[in-house]
Amino acid sequence: MAIGKDDVEILKPRTDKREYRRIVLKNSLQVLLISDPETDKCAAAMNVGVGSFSDPNGLEGVAILLGHILYFASEKYPVEGTYLKYIIEHGGSTGAIISSDNTNFYFDVNTDGFEEALDRFAQCFIKSLMSADATTRGIKAVDSEFKKNLLSDSWRMSKLQRHISMEGHPYHKFGEGNWDTLEVRPKEKGVDTRQELLKFYEENYSANLMHLVVYSKENLDKIQSLVEYKFQEIRNSGRSFPSFPGQPCSSEHLQILVRAVPIKEGNKLKIVWPITPEIRYYKEGPCRYLDHLIGHGGEGSLLYILRKLGWATTLYASEGNWTLEFSVFQVDIDLTNAGQDHMQDIVGLLFKYILLLQQSGVCKWIFDELSAICETGFHYKDKVHPISYVRSIASMMWMYPPRDWLVRSSMPSNFNQGIIRMVFNELSPDKVRIFWESKKFEGLTDMVEPWYGTAYSIEKVTTSMIQEWMSLAPKENLHLPAPNIFIPTDLSLKDPEEKIKHPVLLRKSSHSRAWYKPNTMFSSPKACVKIGFNCPYARNSPEAQVLTSIFAELVMDYLNEYGKLDCILVVACDQVIE
Repeated sequence: MAIGKDDVEILKPRTDKREYRRIVLKNSLQVLLISDPETDKCAAAMNVGVGSFSDPNGLEGVAILLGHILYFASEKYPVEGTYLKYIIEHGGSTGAIISSDNTNFYFDVNTDGFEEALDRFAQCFIKSLMSADATTRGIKAVDSEFKKNLLSDSWRMSKLQRHISMEGHPYHKFGEGNWDTLEVRPKEKGVDTRQELLKFYEENYSANLMHLVVYSKENLDKIQSLVEYKFQEIRNSGRSFPSFPGQPCSSEHLQILVRAVPIKEGNKLKIVWPITPEIRYYKEGPCRYLDHLIGHGGEGSLLYILRKLGWATTLYASEGNWTLEFSVFQVDIDLTNAGQDHMQDIVGLLFKYILLLQQSGVCKWIFDELSAICETGFHYKDKVHPISYVRSIASMMWMYPPRDWLVRSSMPSNFNQGIIRMVFNELSPDKVRIFWESKKFEGLTDMVEPWYGTAYSIEKVTTSMIQEWMSLAPKENLHLPAPNIFIPTDLSLKDPEEKIKHPVLLRKSSHSRAWYKPNTMFSSPKACVKIGFNCPYARNSPEAQVLTSIFAELVMDYLNEYGKLDCILVVACDQVIE
């Protein structure tokens, strides 16, 4: 039985015809029901509010191990492997994602196999068995996954960032786990990993820490009855959500330049600051405002200048590695070989641009543009696959009130200069962490990260040093972006006077033809323009093909600088197609 059925209206896209309902079961499990009569797949996702930060000390990787073997067998379905076998036989897929503070389990199947699949799924949370043999196989799977990532630069650099932090903070932990942390070391200490795994499951997998999303073609009442019957027996131990207060980096770990040796060729620069998590001010969107400006590619932007100087190819700015308690803002730059020799100039230009933004103040017109773009993106976004939809919703439900379960932080609407300025001011020289990756540092480092073996060195970077870099950086014309003329103000659809089944030839000349085909089926105010250029010599030779590809990339760069248009360029046969 459900003890709660909210009358709160869940904000959904204007074009979304699906129905939604929030219920709370008697065991305090919060559930979002989604009815989509048009779907050919049903799906479900369960998010548990515990992750690798909660690994017991000396037993790193338990949360990930549990994510691997929870599905193996349950008391009601004791034969191992039957859950996965059933899902596959009914056209589905399944998986789990373990992060620092939550674990997300999910699956999808064809509609005719959903009810039993949902029951098998629920039993994993009611009473998963996790035999000794399954535990050993799970440890081997965790170790195999770890070894697979040993040659991944993204994993290696992520762990290096976490390694250079306070040892007492869970951010510093080796959350991935491997054979050594889950088998060898526990045995040396007389610790039974399986018993610790069961203890972790019993203590943390509590219904009040879970959020469930169920997506079906049935009506909401039928889905609710199904969910109440199958999930009400999950125990509720009354456990509180884990909390990890405080920033993971002390002054010792700030104002540093880390030179690291990657596996692959290439030069990268990552500039990181600890900041206040945006989740606390998600309707004000301070980080969205920042990454919109710092990550902008238009004329006068940092990326525009770096490309003009021939020092960088891409630049991304975003919030990353965040929890409710702490977060970071990071700028990732892919350097050219020439840019590798100008690290100080590039960092100097970045801080000059941040100073420009601070001195310009928080602009309401920029926030309004960003808000309009986000609002249009939310209300007219395309449907995604049910399994992706339930997974993304379930993973964030615990952080937002029910009304915002779908929109979350994707639509900032409250303009607040003070909050945006507060986060702006956190991007200061006295809090920066600079990570510089290059093969050129081989043989020039003096430390090694213990888990992935990344060679690195650390150098202190003072505020006066960065101020000097700023003063010596090229005198380029950095400025705010111009108003975006492509933001729509009228999203109403124009119905064609007559139904057109096939493209209509609007214009024909000796050099070109223009075709048009209206489509109002999905009531979406979107237009797609494809332009094909006949280039008979585009693939005449390897040289011609390379030059054509370079030309296409240059066109992409120009269009992105002009209006950040959503463009795809493909070189196909004897055409360049936009």
